[in-house]
Amino acid sequence: MNPAFKRILLKLSGEALAGGNGFGIDPATSAQVASEIAHVSRSGIQTAIVIGGGNFLRGATTDGVSRVAGDTMGMLATLINCIGFAQYLEKNGVAAKVLSAIEAQKAAECYTPRLANQYLSEGKVLLLAGGTGNPFFTTDTAAALRCAEIGADVILKATKVDGIYDSDPMKNPDAARFDKISHAEALSRNLKVMDATAFSFCMEQKIPIIIFKLLEKGNLKRCIEGETVGSIIETGG
Repeated sequence: MNPAFKRILLKLSGEALAGGNGFGIDPATSAQVASEIAHVSRSGIQTAIVIGGGNFLRGATTDGVSRVAGDTMGMLATLINCIGFAQYLEKNGVAAKVLSAIEAQKAAECYTPRLANQYLSEGKVLLLAGGTGNPFFTTDTAAALRCAEIGADVILKATKVDGIYDSDPMKNPDAARFDKISHAEALSRNLKVMDATAFSFCMEQKIPIIIFKLLEKGNLKRCIEGETVGSIIETGG
C-alpha cells in the first residue's frame, strides 16, 4: 500500500452495521467491514472509528423521553456498537480498544486524547464511543472533534452512495455527482454531508472529508491510497 494518509478517522453509521436488517448488528456486513479495516490497519495506517447508534436508537426522535435523556440513550447505543464491532476486528487479528466519552468502567476505558494517541501509536484500532459525551451533539460532530483532537489526516465518511450529489441520487436519477468540492461551496449549496455543527467545525479546522460507498470491496483501501473513489471536500475545492 502507498498511503496518502497515515492516520484516519472513519465515520460509520449504526445503520451500516445493521446491513439489510435495519436493526441490530448484522454479522455478515460487520465481518466484511471489519475485514477491510483490518487490512488497512495491518498496512500500518493508524485507524480510529466513530460509529453512530441509529441501528438501535435515535435519541432525538425517541417518543416519550426528553431530548437529553434520548441523546444519552443514543450515546449508550454507540457504546454497544463499538463493543460488538471490536469483536469482529479481533477475529481478523487486529487489536482493538474501545474508548468512551461517557463513563462505563466495565465496558470501556475513558476517552482522552493522550490515551487515544498512545493506542494509535501502538497500532491498535480505536473505537470511539459515546459521541462527544454531551447531549445535543451528533456522532458526526463527535467524529469531527475527535479527528482534530487526535490529529487525523482525514475523515472518511462511509455511506450507502458513492459520493456527494446535488440532490438525493436514490430519488433523482439525474442527480449530479461532485468529485471534489470546497467546504464553503458544499455549505452554501446546503449539501447534506454532515450536520451543520460538524461541517462548520471541519471547515474551520480545514479537515478534509471523503464521502465513499462502504459496501464495495476495496473502497477503503483505495480511499487511503488517494484514488478518486468517492467525493472529497477540502479547503479550496
